Amino acid sequence: MRIAIGDFLLSRLQDAGITEIIGVPGDFNLNLIEQIDAREGIRFVGTCNELNAAYAADGYARSRGLGALLTTYGVGS
Repeated sequence: MRIAIGDFLLSRLQDAGITEIIGVPGDFNLNLIEQIDAREGIRFVGTCNELNAAYAADGYARSRGLGALLTTYGVGS
């Protein structure tokens, strides 16, 4: 059985209790964001820049025990 790496990663994050992935969309992560949007039980929360994403993911992790941050170079897609 073949599974896309994004689906594998998202499954493991969901298993760990992640329901939101915080980050900045860009040219090189749009496919993963589309995979997130297609899944039940997890969503992408976009921010204006990497610093805001990092602070939000840190706050999420402090309140929930684990956080997830998704960013890329080539931001601004």
